[in-house]
Amino acid sequence: MTQLLQRPGRLALAATLVTLTFGLAHGATTDGDERDRDVARAEHHDVERIVRGYAIVPAGISLNLAGKSRALVGLGSYVVNTVGCNDCHTHPSYAPGGDPFQGQPALVNVGQYLAGGRTFGPFVSANLTPDHAGRPAGLTLREFTVLMRTGHDPKDPPGRPLQVMPWPAFGRMLDTDLRAIYEYLRAIPPLPDNPNPGP
Repeated sequence: MTQLLQRPGRLALAATLVTLTFGLAHGATTDGDERDRDVARAEHHDVERIVRGYAIVPAGISLNLAGKSRALVGLGSYVVNTVGCNDCHTHPSYAPGGDPFQGQPALVNVGQYLAGGRTFGPFVSANLTPDHAGRPAGLTLREFTVLMRTGHDPKDPPGRPLQVMPWPAFGRMLDTDLRAIYEYLRAIPPLPDNPNPGP
């Protein structure tokens, strides 16, 4: 709660979201029954996670909420910003002076936030930010879900699944969680691939 009080704009957004959760849930979506069901689940069962998700969006990241489910964006932020996506998909993960591993207050590197570039031997983490068409990592929702469940990136040649990405764990998530991750990634600012990949 302390962090929410330090961010009055996000607190107001979260309060509005909670109000909408119990009254206007279905009117805000137009992309079909499946999305409506996912939004309803997120809104009715995950209000606390949604509010926390908005509170932990890295400082300096402006979300584009136009045409997106605010509930799914909040829930997606909760998942993305708590399970460690930043650690693998942002290089370096923290801004100078903001490395919690050095005893400093955490400050995410928003200049490369989720733009990929962390190397793991011969593998380089992907840029998860939206492409020119607004698709995270250039993937449709269906492609993204298949990748998260099977480890097979449709942009790569068929064969061996992704070797570093923890898709076996993500693949066990509920459809609503995967849709929420995708919706959050649609809402973050697009960035070019990290120009300075490294370990």
